[in-house]
This record gives sequence, C-alpha cells and structure tokens, in this order.
Amino acid sequence: GRSLSPCQSDASRRHCRIDKEKSGFISLVSRYLSGNEEQIEWGKIHTPTDEVVVPYDTLAAPPEDLAATKALLDKLAVLKLNGGLGTTMGCTGPKSVIEVRNGFTFLDLIVVQIEVGSLNKKYGSNVPLLLMNSFNTHDDTLKIVEKYANSNIQIHTFNQSQYPRVVADEFLPWPSKGKTDKDGWYPPGHGDIFPSLMNSGKLDLLLSQGKEYVFIANSDNLGAIVDMKILNHLIHKQNEYCMEVTPKTLADVKGGTLISYEGRVQLLEIAQVPDAHVNEFKSIEKFKIFNTNNLWVSLKAIKRLVEADALKMEIIPNPKEVEGVKVLQLETAAGAAIRFFDHAIGMNVPRSRFLPVKATSDLQLVQSDLYTLVDGFVTRNAARTNPSNPSIELGPEFKKVGCFLGRFKSIPSIVELDSLKVSGDVWFGSGIVLKGKVTITAKPGVKLEIPDGKVIENKVSFQDAC
Repeated sequence: GRSLSPCQSDASRRHCRIDKEKSGFISLVSRYLSGNEEQIEWGKIHTPTDEVVVPYDTLAAPPEDLAATKALLDKLAVLKLNGGLGTTMGCTGPKSVIEVRNGFTFLDLIVVQIEVGSLNKKYGSNVPLLLMNSFNTHDDTLKIVEKYANSNIQIHTFNQSQYPRVVADEFLPWPSKGKTDKDGWYPPGHGDIFPSLMNSGKLDLLLSQGKEYVFIANSDNLGAIVDMKILNHLIHKQNEYCMEVTPKTLADVKGGTLISYEGRVQLLEIAQVPDAHVNEFKSIEKFKIFNTNNLWVSLKAIKRLVEADALKMEIIPNPKEVEGVKVLQLETAAGAAIRFFDHAIGMNVPRSRFLPVKATSDLQLVQSDLYTLVDGFVTRNAARTNPSNPSIELGPEFKKVGCFLGRFKSIPSIVELDSLKVSGDVWFGSGIVLKGKVTITAKPGVKLEIPDGKVIENKVSFQDAC
C-alpha cells in the first residue's frame, strides 16, 4: 500500500504546520531586511480599462434554472475573515459576535444568508462556510459555532498563522527574549489566508469536494453576500482572481485602488504612494475606485501559487508599542496578491456590497429605519432618495456598544438625515426623527436628554431640550 506522507497524522500535521509557519515567517523577515521591495514608478501607472475592471451592470444574467444555479453554487465556498476582536467597540471576544440587529450577530447573519436566505435551502446546494480565526478568536469561535450544529451548513474553522513580534531595536523575535505569553505573537494580516488555507488542510478538502472558487470577505461587511452574477461570470471567463471595487466617496480616500501596471492589474495602497503624489492618490478624479476586500479566488490557483512560493505581496510594517517595548509586526494584505494570478480582474460593484461596521456610528445606520433585515440580508430603505448614507459622528461617550445602546431608548429615524454630530453627555428618547444637518452638543457637565418623539431638522446646536 501507499505509505503515508509525513504530514498525515494529527500530531505530525501540527508539526508540519508549525514548520511551514516558521519558514513563512523567516522568508517574510528576510524579504523585509533585503529591502528589495519594488518602488512604484508613478509614470507607469495607467487607469484600468473596462476589460480589467469590469462594470457590474455589464455582467450577463445568471441562469434562471434551479439545476444550473445549483451546479454553480456547488463550485463555491464562502470564507469570512474572523480574526478581529471587538475591542475598539468595547467588546471582549471576536468582533463577529457583536449583535448587529434584532438580536442577530454578524455570524448569525452570515449563517442565515447561506443556509436559508439564498443558497443551501433554496437550491439544495452545499455551500460550506469557512472562518479564518486568529489565535485571539479561535477558542471563542469554536464554542460559538456549536450553536449552528443542527443547521443546514458545513462550518469549517481554521487558524491563520501565528508569527512572533520582532523587538524593533535588535530585530529579534520577542518570544526568544523571554516574552512567552500571547502578547509576544501576532496574526500577520489577511494576506496570510493563502498559505493558511493550504497549511490547515482546508484547501485540499475543498478541492476534493469539487469546489473551484472561494468568496473571501471581512466578517463585519454586511454587504458581502454571495452574488450569482459574479460567480457565473468568473466560472465562464476562468478568471483566477476577482477583487470587488466600488466608486470612492470622500470618506474612502485612503482605500487601496486598482491600477494597470506593466501589463498587469495590481493594488495600489496609500503606503506605496510617493509623498509628492499622495494628494493625487486621494483625489476622486484620477483614482475613482477602492478595494472593498470582497475577493473571489480560484482554489486551484491558490494551490499552484502557494506551492511555488510565488505570493510575494508587499510587506506592511506595522510598528506597535506593547508594555513599553517597541515591536514590529510584518503583515501582508490579501488584495495585494491580485498581481500574481492569471486573468485577474476587478469588478466595479454597487456600493450596497460594501457596508462595513467598524464603529458604533455604523451600528446606528444599520439599526435604524435606513435598513431592513430579511432572511439575514440587510437591505437599504428605498424611501431614501440620496444614494449615499448620512455621515454620523458620535462622541467618545458612544464609543462602546453597551454605552451606545444605553444612550438611545430607540434608534432615531434617519431616512432624511444628511449628517449628525453628537458631542457631550447626550441621551436620546424614543421615536426621535433627525433630518438634514444636525449637530447636538451638551455643555460640559450638563446631561442633555432629548425628549421622546422630537423632530430635529437642520439644527446646529441643541444645548437644551427646548
């Protein structure tokens, strides 16, 4: 019989993974130290054509037929990046377990979408969900996914790599200097998804199940739902990689954009832009689109490129100070891998596919009458005529989810709101309506309570509940 490869048993598979992580880390560090990062030559940058960044509205309609749709879905796996903690919003544990609306967490919505909303129940398909955790979220996530054990969806969890933080002034791994707890380590960014998929054994598992594409998205992007038009297009055109981009607004000027460079499509991030061109990069005229981090990637191509060690994405040095020690985290981004794949494209999608919840101000949008929730899908209210969402700025009193929820008896109506700025100790009653441009400021030391049912339109300062 065939002898087992050295990575077959669980224990040896774990050793193999650790060996691969070690060599991955060493290669990242040596690439960083060699200083051979290519500099972008500004004159060689071209705006991509519609062949390279395909307008979503030019896509062919997907098949109507149930069997044909099922055949497409059977080639798909969905992967959510689940490594982030909810700390910036004052929550412990994975960010994906923050309640978004009607008692549903990000993870609940993702499971309901795949299971009920559109896919597995409707078409009898078997679209699996993968969660890429970091060592910060892994244990909690394992407990949380138990509640979906009886649902009609296969959930696979795996860990991304765990690299040692590097002590900046000596350039030595912090754990080797006696820092043995969790703080000595870091997850090296989502560019690590490709080797981690491979090292965890999940990539080969998906290929053995006949899967061809993985749809990757951040777990906090409520707009990142499976789209049959995109899947159908990629399978027919055999594009190995597709990055969803969407038109920039003034709020997105720092987002990475796609360019044509020396005959290939590639991601240009603000960190790579020479100082003299930063304002040009931020302009909406020349660089009109930005990366949503919704990515569709061929599984076979990932396998080929990881095995060839060909994914040499730009290194993002992330300096931090932990317990008074200056450390460096070397990271990479999944979007930067686009230039290594064949027939890679961007897809210029509607803004509705990008609805990230990064702060409580985003939660206010999503929990308001601006959106409805049906079958796990968060859909924008057609009554709002303005295509862009209101801008909301909440003071530090609202930063933590618990405090934010406590300060609203109910979330105000904001369908006709353009902008809201709240500062100071402000408390909202129920049934409040906000319209136009509203600024609400409580004087220092004053608790400002806005009464139930109040309609506030184009008010600049609302110091007392007049």
